[in-house]
Amino acid sequence: GARAASAALDGHVRAEVDNVVDDDTFEARAAIWLGQSIEVRVRIAGVDAPELHARCEAERLGALAARDWLVRRIGGAAVRLSAVRYDKYGGRVDADVRDSGGDVGAALIRAGMARPYHGGRRGGWFEAT
Repeated sequence: GARAASAALDGHVRAEVDNVVDDDTFEARAAIWLGQSIEVRVRIAGVDAPELHARCEAERLGALAARDWLVRRIGGAAVRLSAVRYDKYGGRVDADVRDSGGDVGAALIRAGMARPYHGGRRGGWFEAT
């Protein structure tokens, strides 16, 4: 009988980063099969980063700094995607991302550019003063 396509891909997928969209999302060409690649928008799994479109100026500045950090880290680079699945917001996938330096999401967190995220509501980045 026919099998439905899986909603997730566990194995590693090689990809070339074309554009860093914001502090936790990038666009890439993913090699999905021999001689076959697709353009895909990828959100780095397991991180909560400040929002570029935040009302809070401090959060917006934090988002710009995190985006610049990510551009320096993976802009134009080769990465490996694993545990690829549909993002809950649609239009992109959620994936664990590794480059030659290791786990990109963990590095974002260590650099203070993001915090761990495991689903659910996210809190604000800065308290009102």
